[in-house]
Amino acid sequence: MFEAQFQSFEDRTERGASAPRLAALRAELERRGLDGLIVPRADRYQNEYVPPCAERLAWLTGFTGSAGAAIVLADRAAIFVDGRYLTQVREEIDAAAFSVEHLVEHPPAAWIEENLPTGARLGYSPWLHTVDGAERVAKAADAAGGSLVAVADNLLDALWQNRPAPPLGPVTLHDLRYAGEDAPAKLERVHAAFAKRADVLIVCDPQAVSWLFNIRGHDVPHVPVVLAFATVQRSGRPTIYIEPRKLAGAARERLESVATVRSPGDFEKDLAALGKAGRAVMLDPTVCPDALARALTENGGKIIRAADPIVPLKAVKNAAEIAGARAAQLRDGAAVARFLAWFDREAPRGALTEIDAVEALESFRRDTGRLKDISFPTIAGAGPHAAIVHYRVTVRTNRRIGPDELFLVDSGGQYEDGTTDITRTVAIGAPRADMRKNFTLVLKGHIAIARAVFPDGTNGAQLDPLARQFLWRDGLDFDHGTGLGVGSYLSVHEGPARISKLGTAPLKRGIILSNEPGYYRAGAYGIRIENLVLVVEAPPVADADKPLNAFETLTLAPIDRRLVEPSLMTAEEIVWLDDYHARVRDTLAPLIDDETRIWLSSACAPLEN
Repeated sequence: MFEAQFQSFEDRTERGASAPRLAALRAELERRGLDGLIVPRADRYQNEYVPPCAERLAWLTGFTGSAGAAIVLADRAAIFVDGRYLTQVREEIDAAAFSVEHLVEHPPAAWIEENLPTGARLGYSPWLHTVDGAERVAKAADAAGGSLVAVADNLLDALWQNRPAPPLGPVTLHDLRYAGEDAPAKLERVHAAFAKRADVLIVCDPQAVSWLFNIRGHDVPHVPVVLAFATVQRSGRPTIYIEPRKLAGAARERLESVATVRSPGDFEKDLAALGKAGRAVMLDPTVCPDALARALTENGGKIIRAADPIVPLKAVKNAAEIAGARAAQLRDGAAVARFLAWFDREAPRGALTEIDAVEALESFRRDTGRLKDISFPTIAGAGPHAAIVHYRVTVRTNRRIGPDELFLVDSGGQYEDGTTDITRTVAIGAPRADMRKNFTLVLKGHIAIARAVFPDGTNGAQLDPLARQFLWRDGLDFDHGTGLGVGSYLSVHEGPARISKLGTAPLKRGIILSNEPGYYRAGAYGIRIENLVLVVEAPPVADADKPLNAFETLTLAPIDRRLVEPSLMTAEEIVWLDDYHARVRDTLAPLIDDETRIWLSSACAPLEN
């Protein structure tokens, strides 16, 4: 029953197909009078996780990561990925066909300026590029002496044989006991956030649409969003643009009680009408497809650029969502503890594979009786595979988990009351001294974030160095953010707040984030320790200049004590770890079987023991 999910994209389609597909694309470009094409890893909604019919980048290149882009010219092609995928991409693509570029350090716009020939016409799909993204690329093409050309249809869709059909997952209602606020109340708050500046707000992000109307869907793997657009009027009813075949019974009735329901094909026509009527339309240029902005401006519309006001409202969880998150973490923690106990028994025997571990972990979560889905494809890497930040095991890459290795497992569950995400790094056999040292440096950074107290208004970029400081002292680092926001039965990655070098949004009380520093030695091992944390009010401090915030750790599961080097820890860090483990033991013990309870008691023993 599990085998299909462990097939790579190439295995599911046709291995070694990149070269002929690239040749076919170049022939199609020549036929249309174009000199190149940008192929982003995106769908019309700019989702991180996209439906199979939108996996165009994977179809063309073989790269299956969640972020990236490719640029194809007549004589060269490049693929752009961030630091999480630099190892993975080289294992998945045809190196003779594509050069690999760093998405952040040498982005597509810079590459275009350097490589686009003078006079060249570079094609792009306005539906797959945001307003800001299209403008950056157009500016780069102009600087190179070429031009950016909008292509109404997608060239790859014409070449992609047996392309999967668009999703038609049924819409379900998100119960008020989990949402904590009904749609009319949310709409009232959204009105207050934009109505003084615009006549209409365009909602492009399916997470925002799903949150606003308290609906969930089955359109995208692992993320229960409904693929839909919406408009919210300053006066009058909102409109939701959704495939009607997804609606039935109570879901349709509920939506129609608060909004006008129209088909996706009506959206561009309605935007054109808004433009002709001279309405002031607010949109977020970082997420809105360029096609929608063009529909407005080409018909005389007035665009007001602003960050989507729904995003910060959605990020701050209400009391019901926080209670749900705690309940989900408790349930999930018991499942993870059962898995870790099982793994400790089985791995030393030498028969386990990475796929065995993924199957077992998912089974323990399903045993809760509440799991709706995993929250992302489980990352389960042993030895050198653990050094691939977002490694995904396939039938082809599956390897046996060997002795004296590190095993990294990053996983999560989708429950109606909350979304979970946890990473643990586990030793099999006797870990080497360098493994213990580097694990401890990562743990110290994790604890520094967990113990942080910070003034109200502090952003993630200001806290990010706390997680890296101990690695930096040894000349080490990790090429991903320290933490991302997490939704409430929505995406495991949610804006606007994040703990990273670029995290500019303030960390407000009620926001849930991950705390996941790591270290990766290519070809050898990887380390990551991840818990979810909730921003809360810090204990009062006398004469404080500002209100203070702190983090409450939500995730409950043991951290492998065998990998900790106590001599590198301060007394305060040891106290934090021992206190955390005591809480894990006492909270999870009533929820697990006797065998797991015995294991948990040992796994959560004080560090000095």
